[in-house]
Amino acid sequence: MQDSSRNSLGVYISIPFCRSKCTYCNFASGVYPASEHGRYVERLIEDLRTAGNWAAAMGLDLARRVDTVYLGGGTPSLLEPELLARLFGALRAEFEIEPDAEITVECAPGQIADETLAALVAAGVNRVSLGVQSFIDREAHESGRLHNRAVVEEDLRRLRAAGIGNLSVDLIAGLAGQTFASWDESLAVLVESGVPHASVYMLEVDEDSRLGREMLAGGVRYRAGLVPTDDAIATMYATAIEKLGAAGLAQYEISNFCRPGFKSRHNLRYWERRPYLGVGLDASSALHAAGPEGYLLRATTSDDLQGYLKGPEASEISWLSPERQHEEAWFLGLRLNAGVDVAALEREFGVATVARALEVVGRLAEDGLVDSDGGTVRLTARGRMLSNDVFQEFLGPVAVG
Repeated sequence: MQDSSRNSLGVYISIPFCRSKCTYCNFASGVYPASEHGRYVERLIEDLRTAGNWAAAMGLDLARRVDTVYLGGGTPSLLEPELLARLFGALRAEFEIEPDAEITVECAPGQIADETLAALVAAGVNRVSLGVQSFIDREAHESGRLHNRAVVEEDLRRLRAAGIGNLSVDLIAGLAGQTFASWDESLAVLVESGVPHASVYMLEVDEDSRLGREMLAGGVRYRAGLVPTDDAIATMYATAIEKLGAAGLAQYEISNFCRPGFKSRHNLRYWERRPYLGVGLDASSALHAAGPEGYLLRATTSDDLQGYLKGPEASEISWLSPERQHEEAWFLGLRLNAGVDVAALEREFGVATVARALEVVGRLAEDGLVDSDGGTVRLTARGRMLSNDVFQEFLGPVAVG
């Protein structure tokens, strides 16, 4: 990690409120009464207010200059306009938000009231990520989404009219009942929408989601039996790479595609191991120490809203050893199509350490999972399909000398 990375900070704010819970979702989010929203925002403001004291007590560098902000969830756009204004006001009171900062808010189509949109613009929001998941009305409805294609198209029009043109759309490959034809249609509508960024995820069914529990039990309510096979999902993902790339949305990370100049600056911070502060339910932070201790990860341990509201937050703190940081550099860096710069890792961790990792690279290259030209290591198309298996290879076997 280069010293210049310490000069700015990203801030992630978790908003766990949803109007409905999607069948595949296992996030720390849910349907809560609006009466809880104000209490939650007060807790967030307290976390922002005390972040500097906590960082100082831990010997951490907490930059005051912020160049990316991301409100995720959940559905942050469900907050009342006055709560959004208070939250952003507190953020600006505690940190210096750069004039050209990327400020992203996740929104659910059909759930952006006119007053909310005005509040987002007033707060300086300049990027919106829409959780569409499918442009096929039946697929969206049966997975728990509350919108249809027409609603998405209208929201895109409204956002652009309000001056927010940096827009991203999420799609999921593998929804129950999805076919190759319906997937092609969703991709075509996404391209026609003209959005400059898209995220495409292969469905991973978690046993703690409603869909996952049904798959284990053999139920039919959420159409678990109609979830496509792993091979079919992989084919859909490969189709997305091909069709989005042909339309000018180039893949730059395993799940992310964009037109030139529209990469998600905040998410790049995670993959490039640059510091960020996370506040809220199930949020995490990654910060560098002022001394020799290195790199600290902090994650809130409560995924229950009432537990978090009782605050101050309980958190799990771990100092990443040089060995762990080296592992992280490989499995995060390989997520990016740009790959891992071997010389940069040698400067950070030492030639001997990286040489041992390159032995792993050699084995993976023989299996067709990575390409290596000596200076850069990248996942192959097959490696992206099996990325979790690839990343596992960098956990444990390489020690820092």
